Amino acid sequence: MLNIELIRQNPSSASSALGRRGEETDIERVLIMDERRREAQTRANNASETRNAASKFFGFLRRVTQDKYKLTPDDYNEPVPTHLSEYIGKPSVQELLEIPTQTLLEQAQNAMRDISKEADKLVKEASIIDVELNELLLTIPNIPLQDVPSGYDESSNIVVRTHGNPKTFEFTPLAHWDLGERLGIIDMPRGSKISGSRFFTLMGPGARLQRALISWMIDWHVQHGSFKEVYLPFLVRRDTMLGSGNLPKFEENLYHDLEDDLWLIPTAEVPLTGLHKDEILDASSLPIYYVAHTPSFRREKAAAGKDTRGIKRVHQFDKVELYKIVAPESSNTELDKLVNNAEEICQQLDIPYRLIQLCAGDMSFPSAKSFDLEMWAPGCQEWLEVSSCSNCTDFQARRANIRYRPKTGDRPAFVHTLNGSGLALPRVLIAIMENYQQSDGSIMVPDVLQPYMNQNVIRNTLN
Repeated sequence: MLNIELIRQNPSSASSALGRRGEETDIERVLIMDERRREAQTRANNASETRNAASKFFGFLRRVTQDKYKLTPDDYNEPVPTHLSEYIGKPSVQELLEIPTQTLLEQAQNAMRDISKEADKLVKEASIIDVELNELLLTIPNIPLQDVPSGYDESSNIVVRTHGNPKTFEFTPLAHWDLGERLGIIDMPRGSKISGSRFFTLMGPGARLQRALISWMIDWHVQHGSFKEVYLPFLVRRDTMLGSGNLPKFEENLYHDLEDDLWLIPTAEVPLTGLHKDEILDASSLPIYYVAHTPSFRREKAAAGKDTRGIKRVHQFDKVELYKIVAPESSNTELDKLVNNAEEICQQLDIPYRLIQLCAGDMSFPSAKSFDLEMWAPGCQEWLEVSSCSNCTDFQARRANIRYRPKTGDRPAFVHTLNGSGLALPRVLIAIMENYQQSDGSIMVPDVLQPYMNQNVIRNTLN
């Protein structure tokens, strides 16, 4: 969620920054609602103060009328709180005591009831306006950092660097869907039979290769990147989805259990954001690095015929996610480190890849700056995104209320959060199959994965 102060202090700058993303945000409406909220909150606060003052005075009055309090000369001149005075018609204690006790207490009690009723009404009005403004703010994406390229789609993304050269084959390399079918390690028809289109099954060495990748990637990040491994729930509450920025923007792309109001996660980023929801972290604990493997569930809605072959774009896939919680001043440096963490996996697998900086309009909803890693797939003849690394600044932290105290005695401040795939399957699986295929149809297992698979080559399992 954006800091309302940024919009309030410089609305034209906020509107311009959001415009770089191709977003037509009604900043004027935000400002109007913000002004309404502040006015309503002021009225509610004043009413609550009046109620507290009147309640305190009413307690004093009861003690006086019951002879449980001995008045001093100053007490006689004590002013009656405005609303009580207006209701009863007496401005001072001395004049109040001229009224018969029972009548006085009844009048004061009636006045208190009216004051409380009015205060409750104003507090409720302020709360309703606050909810309306927050709902509006929840639909506004993060503001791009200044060094993010302008542009509305992938055509404006920038290739930062390329690592490795595409392999030259002495034969025509096959696409993974043909390789998988011939080797008997990918079964699309049975996946569809079980769950419908865009589901698949991995068989034998195919399933083992994916499991080896997951185990190796987690081990690598723990041992070489100082990440802490976390096992997470795959179903989360609505407020957890809100905290990460997936709701309300992407509700139509999420799987939802209506009865319990639980949501299947589209990425481990969601529950990782929720880990420290509503917490104030010790500054000495930062930065925090987490790594987690989870399935990801998404209602992919690509156009008919687009990316429908094979396992590139499916409704359920596995992913190793990297997540960082850091102090604000270090988040840009931490993003560079995060990209390096993901790049190391590509390098260890010895697969050509390129690093892309995303333009403002192609970044994810909570991101302020993002880089994609794409592996080359010679069978498909395309670059496949296997990681997107993002600095979300304080956007998710504000939504999930994750703060830290910079120094003892300081007011809590919002942390910055970062996330990136380290890496995402099954596209890494595709890249391995297509880059390591042999002329006889077999697939060599990358060196780093051989200890995890206990084999160095995948051959036809159908014979």
